[in-house]
Amino acid sequence: MEPKQAPPPQPGQPHGAAVEHVFNAHDLLQSLRQRIGEHPELEEAIVNLETALSILTVKTGGML
Repeated sequence: MEPKQAPPPQPGQPHGAAVEHVFNAHDLLQSLRQRIGEHPELEEAIVNLETALSILTVKTGGML
């Protein structure tokens, strides 16, 4: 799986750094998944991160 690129931060958006951290964390977890295989705690962390990102996207009107 190819890592996703974080969208470029928009001027005046203070959450640009947070978005970059979330994307980086997601990429690291995906990389770990590929290296060590399936693991329940890793899967839970990935799902939690994806859920949090989805909630933030909805709450910010997609402006992440």
